[in-house]
Amino acid sequence: MSYSVSGATITLTRGDTFKAQIELTDSSGNPYTPVDGDVIRFAAKMTYSDAEPCLVKNIPIDTMKLIFDPEDTKNLKFATYVYDIQITQASGEVDTFIMGKLKITEEVD
Repeated sequence: MSYSVSGATITLTRGDTFKAQIELTDSSGNPYTPVDGDVIRFAAKMTYSDAEPCLVKNIPIDTMKLIFDPEDTKNLKFATYVYDIQITQASGEVDTFIMGKLKITEEVD
């Protein structure tokens, strides 16, 4: 594999595939199973103050797998980005449950 995950830091070779199972718990620490109408989203930026994310991926609630396809990162700069993953529940409540760093590393073409 050309990626690693350590805590909330993802290190990925630019243009490679990434797959990770996302787990979600409620405020009591119990597993939370998303329901119809819930939306889970990954968003990455160079800095928190950037106006728009450079990478956004919706995480399907049926699989809870975050997947980056090669084209998702092939045009990103070699850098360390900040990211978060949030759920917007069908009720309208929003909870950011993971914040971390995404390191895009060089590849040899």
